[in-house]
Amino acid sequence: MAFGFFKSSKTPAVSETPQTAVSDFEPSAKRSWGQRLKSGLSKTRTVLTTPVGDLFSRHALIDDALYEELETILLAADVGVEATDYLLTELRTRVKRDKLADGSQLKSALKAIMTDLLAPLEQPLDTTTAKPFVIMLAGVNGAGKTTTIGKLAKRFQAEGKSVLLAAGDTFRAAAREQLAVWGERNQVEVVGGQGNDPAAVIFDAIQSAKAQAIDIVLADTAGRLPTQLNLMAEITKVRRVIQKADPTAPHEVLLVLDANTGQNLLAQVKAFNDAVQVSGLVLTKLDGTAKGGTIAALAKRQPIPVRFIGIGEGLDDLQPFQAGEFVDALFGET
Repeated sequence: MAFGFFKSSKTPAVSETPQTAVSDFEPSAKRSWGQRLKSGLSKTRTVLTTPVGDLFSRHALIDDALYEELETILLAADVGVEATDYLLTELRTRVKRDKLADGSQLKSALKAIMTDLLAPLEQPLDTTTAKPFVIMLAGVNGAGKTTTIGKLAKRFQAEGKSVLLAAGDTFRAAAREQLAVWGERNQVEVVGGQGNDPAAVIFDAIQSAKAQAIDIVLADTAGRLPTQLNLMAEITKVRRVIQKADPTAPHEVLLVLDANTGQNLLAQVKAFNDAVQVSGLVLTKLDGTAKGGTIAALAKRQPIPVRFIGIGEGLDDLQPFQAGEFVDALFGET
């Protein structure tokens, strides 16, 4: 199958218009990333740290009643059972070891333990190890996968790298249209075509990238639920075909996750990891959720690196994950 370069010359139908794709080109408010992250995590902070502060003010002593209330607060913030147990066990240890006596000390200790838990997830993506560096993106419909591709393309271009997009989501016409919008706005070539086999589309994209000495290939795949076994088999096939085009590829498999999903993220990570060996995560839509604590659950059960987090619709609202910065924002200290 010959590859094709297509651009959308018209806006998709209203029902399928990729609103986030278009609005993502608008500049963010003139606030620092830290300020926007703090704002984006405000809902989680309301669930987590506001009750924690009230808890410390009501309990003169650090006792079992305080720990029980703190457990309830952590679970409400979607930290998860395993991570909550870990945090409380570590907190009890530090209270005893360091002879902590008041609420401010306990809060600082909890913050430090949370940072230590998330630190292994802080592993920036290195795209310099191959050319073209092939990034395969997966995720369920609605997680923000195609929009993330557009943001990543713009980010890599800002770093001086050439980018090619592979429209491997051939099951959904709106996905191709959305990717075409990103390609046109970023002046990036988009390889694909309606009705084509997704694995073949991505194979041709890699061949084209090699011929043009492109630095990075961003390969979109069809959104699917882990329970859709036929589609999960298809994405496994895509990975095998990529390896035929380049035995060392894909060099990164990014799973895009909607933070609003909460604890269901764990099931998604396991299913996609089993199918395509996920090497990195992108956590999106942190600005619209009270479930930001889910990242602690991921760190405890499935510590796959979080390459990027997204907190809004601006192009610069997708940034590399930094554990300390994230915890500062979570506790309202950025």
